[in-house]
Amino acid sequence: MKQQFSLFSFSLVLLFLHCTQTLSQSPTSAPAKAPAAASAPPPAATSSAQASPPVMVPVQVSKGPVNVIKILQKAGGFAVFIRLIKSTQEDIQVFSQLNDSRDGVTIFAPTDGAFSAIIKSGVLNSLSDHQKIELVQFHIIPRIITTANFQTVSNPITTLAGSGSRFALNVITTENMVNVTSGLTNTSVSAIVYTDSQLAVYQVDKVLLPLDIFAPKALAPAPAPPKPKKDDGAESPLVPEDTSSAVSCILLNSLIIFGAGMVAAVFTL
Repeated sequence: MKQQFSLFSFSLVLLFLHCTQTLSQSPTSAPAKAPAAASAPPPAATSSAQASPPVMVPVQVSKGPVNVIKILQKAGGFAVFIRLIKSTQEDIQVFSQLNDSRDGVTIFAPTDGAFSAIIKSGVLNSLSDHQKIELVQFHIIPRIITTANFQTVSNPITTLAGSGSRFALNVITTENMVNVTSGLTNTSVSAIVYTDSQLAVYQVDKVLLPLDIFAPKALAPAPAPPKPKKDDGAESPLVPEDTSSAVSCILLNSLIIFGAGMVAAVFTL
């Protein structure tokens, strides 16, 4: 009996030691199982949750010429000038200049207030279609002039309307001002509406009036008066003729004849 109790006690001791060893090892064995429990990430090619971020594609700026009408409309205050450009189709000319040439374009754009004087006086409406085209073209230069170029520009400036004294346009710079004169108009650049490498639009507060349209042209000299015609019925005054030479010739001939007769008579004797 005593021997059985000892065996039972020894078994309890072994069981206690085994449980103690198991409990002491379980915290260290748990992390070992963690990698097995973690699921492997799916391949990047088949995963929608790990999609790559969107690539920023830069917006391509249009390489074509800009729209002058839209620029003036966005700036505001150029309704009359826009209407003239459209009615004369000079917007097509500007587009062609910007598209086909590398020289660029410079525009002096008069404000609506600048047109008020020639609108109220009826001058603008009295212009012919050709004169309106010349008026618009006189404000457009077929090359770009930056603010820095104003100081070195050669006068007179050639516009789309032409060159010469009848279309002379001059730009004169002072310390902080750019003056534009046409011979009839003297104004200054009051604002920069738009500028880039091909186009420059400057605001002016007066309409540039070319001499060819608004200055009276020199009159042609009057024709010489016609010579008065002779009246066949009127008697012309008698002018005495010089007969002295005729009388001398008659006397000379008479003397010659007389002398010849005398010689003939002598020989007959």
